[in-house]
Amino acid sequence: MLASFRIRSLRWIALALALAAATGNAREISIEQAVQRVQQETDGKVLAVQTLTIGQRKIYRIKVLTPDGRMRVMQVPAEE
Repeated sequence: MLASFRIRSLRWIALALALAAATGNAREISIEQAVQRVQQETDGKVLAVQTLTIGQRKIYRIKVLTPDGRMRVMQVPAEE
């Protein structure tokens, strides 16, 4: 019974370490890089930029006016 508990505990620790290592390697882009990416993708004019935190994720919300006159809201994750 105690051995089973230890094995389960070790599995959870291994999983937590693996997740920490996976998220630790992500590179965060700057808000300027996110804006540049959206401008290149849409060829539009940026109207507004917000930084949102959803859970532990950081997201840039970028409102852009496209050349054909439509307004689009793009969301760019800060982590690549």
